[in-house]
Amino acid sequence: MPLHIVSTPIGNLADITLRALETLKEADLILAEDTRRTQTLLTHYKISTPMKSFNDHNKEKLTPTIIPQLKEQNISLVSDAGTPCISDPGFYLVREAIKHEISIHSIPGPSASIAALSISGLPTDKFLFLGFIPKKGRENFFTNLPTNTTIILYESPHRITKTLTILTKTLPEAQLCLARELTKKFETIERGTPEEILKKAPFKGEITLLIYKKG
Repeated sequence: MPLHIVSTPIGNLADITLRALETLKEADLILAEDTRRTQTLLTHYKISTPMKSFNDHNKEKLTPTIIPQLKEQNISLVSDAGTPCISDPGFYLVREAIKHEISIHSIPGPSASIAALSISGLPTDKFLFLGFIPKKGRENFFTNLPTNTTIILYESPHRITKTLTILTKTLPEAQLCLARELTKKFETIERGTPEEILKKAPFKGEITLLIYKKG
């Protein structure tokens, strides 16, 4: 049986495809990073498929039990929001499924990184997604970013002010786009230099940060 990688909304529950809804309804089991968050989506669309938690803490223990299930059951994998396996533990299961020659299908949909890129106003012909900004060595991390490429990053609201402060020193001329709470009620988009955006801090909610520096 196949493993379906199902993209779900990053905020607005209406941002789900008909195919994703059909896939989740027909699944024998849904693997969810946080079952409480996914339950909100399932309840909204009256989907009663059983769920099991699959996350960073249990992925290695749980995967060996899921692989045999995939021989007989139709299983869907979802993340907390957006496309699974992007800065997400789902890749571990996908890698193991490939080793066991299990069929894997992508049910495409929302992704915070691409959504932010599309409205950033920064060049889109070449971009690099680097996931979450490292907690340590961030000065060197930013200094060594490639030029003439739009960099897409995720950052915690608890660290974004410090990150912007570092950027005012390491990349003062860079052009940024800070996308906060994409598709949600309080979505805000800030564009400008690190100093210009820092003046509007603090920021709350889920943040996608894009950086572009000329060579």
